[in-house]
Amino acid sequence: MADFRALIVDDEPLARRGIRQLLAPYSQVRIVGECRDGREALRALHSHHPDLVFLDIQMPGLDGFGVITVQGVEEMPLTVFVTAHDDFAVQAFETEALDYLVKPLSESRFRATMKRVLERLRSRRAARIRVPTETGELLLDAGEIDWIGARDDHVEIHAGAERYRLRASLSTLLDQLDPERFMRIHRSAIVRLDAVRELRFGGAGESRVLLRDATELPVSRRRLAGLKERLTPDR
Repeated sequence: MADFRALIVDDEPLARRGIRQLLAPYSQVRIVGECRDGREALRALHSHHPDLVFLDIQMPGLDGFGVITVQGVEEMPLTVFVTAHDDFAVQAFETEALDYLVKPLSESRFRATMKRVLERLRSRRAARIRVPTETGELLLDAGEIDWIGARDDHVEIHAGAERYRLRASLSTLLDQLDPERFMRIHRSAIVRLDAVRELRFGGAGESRVLLRDATELPVSRRRLAGLKERLTPDR
């Protein structure tokens, strides 16, 4: 089974086929969707939860930058821009894209990009979070984490009965966690999906999750559909 899921977004069929062919040697990457425009891309991001997206910039309607604006930088998978023009590079890297490829794509340039992509994705899957303690530092295995909450200029990591305070952002930590196991459910909370016991719906569109340790956390409206899908059995 492939380790990572990729999405290809380009309005040109030949360009999509070219990326698909260049990805063929990488058995650890599975293409989960191909999109012709930004609107299709947003739907695919929500339904397929890719680890990686090859994103064209100039597309009719919603362009590549528009996709990131709507989705939010913090909610984007690892992004490699693919474009016929080299004058968007500065703007592309401001969106925290990993790389910027100019068409026509060469095999050597693509290999260099994929080397970086796979290194980054593997480092996320092998996450160990370094947290300060009274006696020094602790390397906390990601599998021990139940949930992480944002508190002003720091986060609190909840692992069983232990609680660790770390000066970092939720976005930074989310980048280090396996997207198959963890999800941001609110601007102030990340949960380990198998720590969720129940999804509860309240009035006025309010929703919450109940964790196995009886902790309740809010779920934002924009993340609810994705969470419901992720919690579906046999997914």
